[in-house]
Amino acid sequence: GGAPVANPQLIETILGSKNDQHKSYQDFQAFLDKGGKIGLQHDPLLYGAYNLNPFLVQVEQVPMLVVEQGQVAVIKSYVGLPTEDTSGAEFKFGSLVKPGHRGIWEEPLRTGKYPINPRIYQAEIVPTSILKLDWSQGVTGAHGLDARLEPIVAKSREGFIFTIDLQVLIHVPDTKAPRVISMVGSMLNLVNEVLQAAVGNLFRDKLGGMEAVKFIQSRQTVQEEAMQHILQQLAEYEVETKGVYIQDVILPQELVGVLTKREIANQEIETFKMQQKAQEQRVATEATTGKAEMQRDLAKSSIGIEINKNNADARVEQARGESEFIKQTGTAEADVIRAQGVAKAEGFKAQNEAIGSASTALVNVATVLADKGAQFVPQILVLGGGGAVDGLAATLTRLLAGQAGVTSHPSGQSKLPGP
Repeated sequence: GGAPVANPQLIETILGSKNDQHKSYQDFQAFLDKGGKIGLQHDPLLYGAYNLNPFLVQVEQVPMLVVEQGQVAVIKSYVGLPTEDTSGAEFKFGSLVKPGHRGIWEEPLRTGKYPINPRIYQAEIVPTSILKLDWSQGVTGAHGLDARLEPIVAKSREGFIFTIDLQVLIHVPDTKAPRVISMVGSMLNLVNEVLQAAVGNLFRDKLGGMEAVKFIQSRQTVQEEAMQHILQQLAEYEVETKGVYIQDVILPQELVGVLTKREIANQEIETFKMQQKAQEQRVATEATTGKAEMQRDLAKSSIGIEINKNNADARVEQARGESEFIKQTGTAEADVIRAQGVAKAEGFKAQNEAIGSASTALVNVATVLADKGAQFVPQILVLGGGGAVDGLAATLTRLLAGQAGVTSHPSGQSKLPGP
């Protein structure tokens, strides 16, 4: 009625050796006294030197069980207590038992070395790291589980035969390893029977309903569908699917030729479209350039018109200014002349009042002649009885006569030119 013993401790006890009770079969009487029996023995001899009676004991050397990192060993026991299933009623694939009972132990052995009798305990090594399986020629993982896997051969709806290289990544959790082995027996059976059938049938069914070209074009979609299908299939065996990848698709030569010609034609069409687009772009560029140049000329014309308008306005303003200047200048000169005339008139009036009208006239005549550079020094003395005025009048008469062509003679007589 004590507390239940944990599985790891139970395993240590079961696999522990009792050879110290009979000195490792060297004291055969002690062996018999302790209840030893004839036949295959549970406890193996470890490394060392032993003095054994060859008439009583036969020895067979076997390697120790080595469980590497990333592995577990599922134990199938052929001896022990009667089978008591611990997997539950829902588990329909065999039975799981506690360590010490006959059957598949529910607790696997983890990393380490174990001296077990392989005739009594069969260990099935299960990789618990990510396991890569390749359906291809000449590619095999270090685990060797995919050595018999070959490329998948499938036929399209038109009858083209494809060869597909596939890669699948799976993972077996260490706690689920005993259940997986209980269902499939071994990892080799899981790969070659369960997985091979699921993958092969999927691609054969998928390609059989598709056109070859469509399969090539929808490769990614087919890969995703394969991932979902295999994930569901392996989940029934409590195995996780981490990835499904189509590595390579080998096409039939006749299909390769058709696809190559089609691709060349498509490339030529694309090239023509690009050239056409380039021509359209060039035309558009030239139109834009011409429009820009016309806009530049239009801008120059507009600026020229504006400049001419401004020049015309400037000339109008200049003419208006000159007109105003002339007008103002003429008005000023007229005022000056008017003032001078008024002043002269007033001077003539005052002179006339002072010396008389006849004398004023003579004085003005003399002034005009002086302004014109006439000679005032008399070349001829004219005497008369009228006084100074008469003498001046005679002189003026002489000058006027000289301008009219009258010649004076020494005799004092004037002679008019005859016909």
